[in-house]
Amino acid sequence: MEFKAKDIAMILNGTIEGDGEVKINNISKIDQGIPGTLSFLSNPAYTKYIYNTLASAVIVSRDFKPEEKLECTLIRVDDPYAALAELLKMYQQLKPGKRGIEQPSYVSSSATLGEDIYLGAFAYISDNVKIGRNVKIYPQVFVGENVVIGDNTTLFAGVKIYADCIIGADCILHSGSVIGADGFGFAPNADGPFSKIAQIGNVILEDLVEIGANTCIDCATMGSTIVRRGVKLDNLIQIAHNAEVGENTVIAGQSGVAGSSKIGKNCMIGAQVGVSGHLSIGNNVRLGGQAGIMTNIPDNSTMIGSPVQDHKDFMRSMAIFRKLPQMSGDVSDLKKWMKAMESKNE
Repeated sequence: MEFKAKDIAMILNGTIEGDGEVKINNISKIDQGIPGTLSFLSNPAYTKYIYNTLASAVIVSRDFKPEEKLECTLIRVDDPYAALAELLKMYQQLKPGKRGIEQPSYVSSSATLGEDIYLGAFAYISDNVKIGRNVKIYPQVFVGENVVIGDNTTLFAGVKIYADCIIGADCILHSGSVIGADGFGFAPNADGPFSKIAQIGNVILEDLVEIGANTCIDCATMGSTIVRRGVKLDNLIQIAHNAEVGENTVIAGQSGVAGSSKIGKNCMIGAQVGVSGHLSIGNNVRLGGQAGIMTNIPDNSTMIGSPVQDHKDFMRSMAIFRKLPQMSGDVSDLKKWMKAMESKNE
């Protein structure tokens, strides 16, 4: 597919600076640009590459002021990163969609399939499943009994959804994600072995949720584990039984949320964050990578560290921590001096 730069600018409500007739047939990173491609500049750290990039056109902010001569055409927009995201979404939608039911696959006679569905080979659709319109289910997906899947949702290869779970509309579940496996519930016995506690709840994913590859969301012991509308979860995340993740919260990879903890709306949680059980994290909270959460977190907090603390306190603590070797040496020298003074006065 090929577009002129001026056409792309029109789609993005941007303005052209340079040759609007230049033709674009692909997208490239600004530091790896090649002729005929479109790139973008949003991170100031990459500004140096725009002066030498071979990309034919670059999306930049409206207030970008070049300090050297540019060979590329500029497409000026309000937010380059958001503009690129919109462009990629439109490009994805232009690709021909998969349709039909491949064989071999199994669909229970009691299951309901919506219009324009795609069902890949070796997929398994259990009893009483209800699947909406334009759903794409790739090969080797398992969908358990009584599961409901909303319109326009995509389940990539190898997704497993246990019985009674509810998946909303416009969701994306990437390969290897497991929805509704048993929560980690065991009762200790006096003689040593643990007794398994039956997990009879389910998982609810509301609309516009995206689940990364190999992420696991456990079913509730009773009731539901809930991932609210617009949540985006990275790869390799664990959401435990009866936890809840609030609307439009994003969580980066290798993070874990223990049982019955509640995370508020519009939170941003970095990679490898650990949240202990039965805690409450407020709305609009920012948690830095590897934070260890052992207490409730109020709304609008920005915190980091393990155990977690306010990010400003953490930075001050780290400044002191870096000086500890020198401080240790100073204390040792001071002790020697004091000992020498004591001996001298004896």
